[in-house]
Amino acid sequence: MKAFLKKYQHAWVLSFGLIYLGWFTYLERTVTRRYHVMHVSLDDYIPFNEYFIIPYLLWFAYVAVTVAYFFFTSKSEYYHLCAYLFSGMIISLIVCSFFHNGTNFRPIIDPEKNVFCWLVAKLYQADTCTNVFPSIHVYNSICVHGAICRSRSLGKYRWLKISSFVLMVSICLATVFLKQHSVIDGVGAAIMAYALYFVVYGSSELQGEKRKAARKVMG
Repeated sequence: MKAFLKKYQHAWVLSFGLIYLGWFTYLERTVTRRYHVMHVSLDDYIPFNEYFIIPYLLWFAYVAVTVAYFFFTSKSEYYHLCAYLFSGMIISLIVCSFFHNGTNFRPIIDPEKNVFCWLVAKLYQADTCTNVFPSIHVYNSICVHGAICRSRSLGKYRWLKISSFVLMVSICLATVFLKQHSVIDGVGAAIMAYALYFVVYGSSELQGEKRKAARKVMG
């Protein structure tokens, strides 16, 4: 047991999940009115489509499985992905804490129409229409895809990168087709993901270049 704990002591990073859930739950309970409605004209042209509940729910497995893979195979890539994910999630919580936001265009769902509508109805019950900017679904999906593409072990598989890209795009589209988010929520998440990518991975790439240069000098 002691050897197991020592080998996987990097699991401590995941404790951030408890902080995030507690903070997010508090916002969900307190931000219920007097919030800024996130909306752009493009939102009005996007139809509701209950079938997008499939990629929307696959997001949970997409993120969890990727984190678990790096947890067991590459401590370095695991730390980088967690830093990438958690930094944006913290920023999102801070934004929602000071800039109360939400949407107001959820449609009325008939849960008896089909199983997909039933799932959407359950989603609406479990998740309020507040604290939507920036979209964590979009942000985390971009983070995971980026980590897969730059991974030494996973990035060499073209089919995997293409599959990851398709799933990432599907999840991002699901947020607006399910009327969970405004387009602006996704755009904000994408900009944040782009900026934080260089913050999280830029320093490591710079260090890698310095090591290569040092080897050339020494060699």
